[in-house]
Amino acid sequence: MAADQRELREAPESTTVVVIGAGPAGLTVATLLRRCGIDCVVLERRSREYVAQRQRAGIVESRAVRMFASWGLADLVLGGPPHDGILEFRVDGESHLVDDRDGSEGPGARLCPQQVLVQKLTAACLADGGDLRHEAADVSLHDLTGDRPTVRYRSADGTLHTITCDFVAGCDGDHGVTRTAVPDGVLTAHTHDHGIGWLTVLADAPPPAHPLLAVSSQGFAAHFPRGPHSSRYYLQCPPDDHPDAWPDDRVWDALRTRLADPALVAGPITDRETFRLRSLVHDPMRYGRLFLVGDAAHIVSPMGGKGMNLALYDADLFVRAVRDHVRDQDDTGLRTYSQRCLRRVWNDQEFSHWLTRTVHDAGDDTDSGPFLRQLARSRLDRLFTSPTAAQAFAELMTGLDPA
Repeated sequence: MAADQRELREAPESTTVVVIGAGPAGLTVATLLRRCGIDCVVLERRSREYVAQRQRAGIVESRAVRMFASWGLADLVLGGPPHDGILEFRVDGESHLVDDRDGSEGPGARLCPQQVLVQKLTAACLADGGDLRHEAADVSLHDLTGDRPTVRYRSADGTLHTITCDFVAGCDGDHGVTRTAVPDGVLTAHTHDHGIGWLTVLADAPPPAHPLLAVSSQGFAAHFPRGPHSSRYYLQCPPDDHPDAWPDDRVWDALRTRLADPALVAGPITDRETFRLRSLVHDPMRYGRLFLVGDAAHIVSPMGGKGMNLALYDADLFVRAVRDHVRDQDDTGLRTYSQRCLRRVWNDQEFSHWLTRTVHDAGDDTDSGPFLRQLARSRLDRLFTSPTAAQAFAELMTGLDPA
């Protein structure tokens, strides 16, 4: 075969950790590894520009801020203003302000959109000599139960690459390749469909004074800041709704009604999509030398803002385990990684489920019925009137650490 017809292959490489995925989880893993002086390669199938603009979560909770601070990274990677600790519940138009700070010392939550965190983590990782490779196609994992796994991929120019490593960090989300590399029957998937749909809308419109959750007989709605001049809105809708069913006028009419704000300022809608609220946990979060991190292992209902934050905690535990292995030949963190992560995951799943059911059952009772509606209203009343209930809520919102 002529030389120009052969498939181009680079000589095999070697590193300590191959990180699959360059979202918040993968970049946190890579940045913390570099802080420890541990070499790694990050593979991401999307372009750097796409990943840097992808908008999802918006609040880094107190526990995660303190985690970054413990690595000396909080000021470097967290953009946006501090969260003032106030969350507004608006029930049938009546406002209730709840303080979600738990009273512990140390920095509080930060209003930091995902794209800002990704951009700053990217810069920090590269500044520390990180190796980020975007547009990596056809990623495949091999020999995960051996001493030296192999990762193969094709770069943007079509060249095939092979990397051997000690560990693989699967940070490529729910639909990535890493979890599918685990043989059938190894992982147990715990799933739950909440039977609820959301329309999520991103708009160039003024943010609220405080993150806002609204309960009404027309259904749930929410309004969150996503920057000084942009907002993210959520509207409860049938689980099988299509975004096209929600033209601009219908979106703004529904928001003004459910948020009990007839003067709500509209703005250009830059993105809209519908999705079903669901929860998913894979157990264990490890297979051989593959460690699942973030959405590759678990999906949490958006209520409570736990999804990205759980990914950050997984990343921290994984890096500390690898550091202990490399520096001290101590494998305790590696052996207990899944157990420690899952204890935290289930704790946050329970809180997210509680909050999801409360704000949805308390409003439109078409599905839940009047009995569950009254139970949910009682839970809200207790939150608004009982200091003990408010303190428990604040601990969970802040990020109660059961580990």
